[in-house]
Amino acid sequence: QVDQRMVAKQRRPDQRNVTQQRDAEAMVPGLNESVMTRTPAGRWGVPGDLSGIAVFLAAPASDFVTGAAIPCDGGFTIRA
Repeated sequence: QVDQRMVAKQRRPDQRNVTQQRDAEAMVPGLNESVMTRTPAGRWGVPGDLSGIAVFLAAPASDFVTGAAIPCDGGFTIRA
């Protein structure tokens, strides 16, 4: 049996991200403005933003990479 909720999530991953963002904004007033101001990319991240790092880590190019933290945050951590 197909779970219709899972199908809906797979069809609309961006909508799921928007829903999570709205939930976070409701819990923390001013969160969206703070993130948008501090993030050079000027947007919230989406799950697909991790794909490049995943491909790199799975490729032979990363064979000599050990113990490294690779930020994927749109530049959020470079702003103090």
